[in-house]
Amino acid sequence: MYNEIIEVTKKLVAISSINSTTGEKDAAIFIENYLKEIPYFKEHPELVFTQDLRDDELNRKNVFALIKGEKGTSKNTIIIHGHMDTVGVDDYGQLKEYAFDCDKLIKQLENIKSDLSEDVKEDLESGDYLFGRGTLDMKGGVAVFMVVMKYLSERVKEIDGNILFSSNPVEENLHTGIIEALEVFENLKKKESLNYLFTINSDCVSPLYPKDETRYIYTGSIGKVLPCFYVIGKEAHVGQCFEGFEASMVASELVRMINLNPEFCDGKDGEYTAPPSVLKLKDLKPSYNVQTSFSSFVYFNFMVTHRSTTEILNMLKNTADKAMNNVMDIINERYKSYCDLSSIQYTKIKYNTQVLGYNEVYKLAKKVYEYNIDSYIDELTLRLIKEGVDNREISLEITKHLCEIAGIRTPTVVVFFATPYCPHNTINEEVASEKLILEDLKEVLEKYENETDEKFKILKFFACLTDSSYVKIDDDNESIDNLVSNFPNMRKLYNVPMNTIKELNIPSINIGCFGKDPHKWTERVHMPYSFGVLPKVVIEMIEKNLMKLDDCRINKL
Repeated sequence: MYNEIIEVTKKLVAISSINSTTGEKDAAIFIENYLKEIPYFKEHPELVFTQDLRDDELNRKNVFALIKGEKGTSKNTIIIHGHMDTVGVDDYGQLKEYAFDCDKLIKQLENIKSDLSEDVKEDLESGDYLFGRGTLDMKGGVAVFMVVMKYLSERVKEIDGNILFSSNPVEENLHTGIIEALEVFENLKKKESLNYLFTINSDCVSPLYPKDETRYIYTGSIGKVLPCFYVIGKEAHVGQCFEGFEASMVASELVRMINLNPEFCDGKDGEYTAPPSVLKLKDLKPSYNVQTSFSSFVYFNFMVTHRSTTEILNMLKNTADKAMNNVMDIINERYKSYCDLSSIQYTKIKYNTQVLGYNEVYKLAKKVYEYNIDSYIDELTLRLIKEGVDNREISLEITKHLCEIAGIRTPTVVVFFATPYCPHNTINEEVASEKLILEDLKEVLEKYENETDEKFKILKFFACLTDSSYVKIDDDNESIDNLVSNFPNMRKLYNVPMNTIKELNIPSINIGCFGKDPHKWTERVHMPYSFGVLPKVVIEMIEKNLMKLDDCRINKL
């Protein structure tokens, strides 16, 4: 298996499947053809199938393969899944033409060895690492699953249950592949009466600190929301600048208060999200004039492990309110200094300000709009989509238009959410079936710690964005409702099937290939562990649940 995984990885890497290119389709074709050549699937060709992504100009598709165990009649099913797309290769610079050829890239790196960092040089000289775009994130993981499917297909008579393979595009930005794959999971569940036990993803795992050799296994996925702030100020001529309330000043204060601030981190028991990061900040004036800033826009990356949307929204609205008050204090402080400097009588400046959620703006606009407000929003959304406007900008435009309809004129901050949205989830030990998964995992990892030199550690949340977010959602209904009602036209812009995810509710484990520098030109996967030990761990987890279920365990389930 080891050598075959290396060869499959190299062939997958050789396909330039950069996100948002036709290469994603080419990767899917390669994966589909490999699976079809497996003897089991030659006998059962209907069990390898694809799903075209809806309305996709690049004709990308999901690839599935289903092994049906023949030992018994169990409908227990384990899903193994991963993404086939990668980020771009501009960071490779002069080595760009070698980014998709692992063997040639190694030779080029040998030629510039003296320019490499000590860590990269050491890994290159070891011969244990395979370099190239996607080796780690995550074509190596997909290759592992492809070869594991071949291995398991030769043992169908020992399997009591099913294994479903799923390879998906569009992970590196919008997760469209896995989102649409949910429909297939749901249909198969109904058609074949499948009982999904858990999913295994093999998204990349990297050291958490220098010289860290721990192999981290994750039993859940971090979530993400994209909180946006539309700021409406009060305009003024620059000659009478203190008569205005500058929207850009409020947006800047929001950045100061939120960006990289650990107070907004979520987590517990030593596992915490990274703090929010500002992703965009801009004034909305279309061109130069001598009017002060009237409106501005800012949004942040915001990671979640436990907080509900309700908590997050309240936190953001309170922060926006403080930002408005802080700006008011700064304006008055500076106006007083200016008055003292100019021998002008100082009178405290005071504006009525407000912070609203999108749902509140929607209700205000709906109340005064004489036609169907939802049809208006849909028409605006579809027009902007056809014009190729960025999804986040579409959310902003909807919010702006509703503010105009509602007649909002006073200084206001509107808080709303935009794409993408990633649910958060983790294995819940209070649920008996999920606790058993964790117990199995601990037993398997303990076995391979004893048999190898590897050191494993289980963490609750995979710290980067991953497709595993979309197979289970821990938010309650109130939290979901608050998200949807404060996400301008989520149904059209990012239609995550919340009800389907809730119904499927599949616990997820990430047993990822180990390597370094994902999304960097020095990306590399550690072959002895990733292609030697990891496949055994995956197979053992499957065997424990589908090949060796004793009566005692069946009763516990």
